[in-house]
Amino acid sequence: MTSGKEEAGLKGTCTEGASGHLWARRDRGFTILELVIVMTIMSILLTVSIPIYRTLLVRARETVLRENLFKMRDAINRYTYDKNRAPQTLSDLASAKYLREIPIDPITQSRDTWVVRLEDEPVVPSAPRGIVDVFSGAEGIGTDGVPYNEW
Repeated sequence: MTSGKEEAGLKGTCTEGASGHLWARRDRGFTILELVIVMTIMSILLTVSIPIYRTLLVRARETVLRENLFKMRDAINRYTYDKNRAPQTLSDLASAKYLREIPIDPITQSRDTWVVRLEDEPVVPSAPRGIVDVFSGAEGIGTDGVPYNEW
């Protein structure tokens, strides 16, 4: 039952309980305890989500690295097959339109850190040695346990 009386110093109405006591009812606002609980829950969620976000970011970069390596290796193979000689530089792949541009290594954030492996013997004995494979120049180990420069 609501008495509808305003008690001195209380904002809102008073409710009479079963035992006959008057209880103040708040109309709005949060207590400090409620705010502390909400802040604690938010802190726990952030503590859990930040490492997950970082892991997902690394995995996304690794996926882009794998795709870039696949595209460059495919372009090297097509160039070698079409021209009957391996490309001398990665720029040859772009200038001959086998790649739109040399991709950025997503781990190092640079186009200049790619490491190339030259062929032991040229396809044509009179041709200079060319590129047969490409690797990332990034230091560090991927999430699969293999160093980036061995991918």
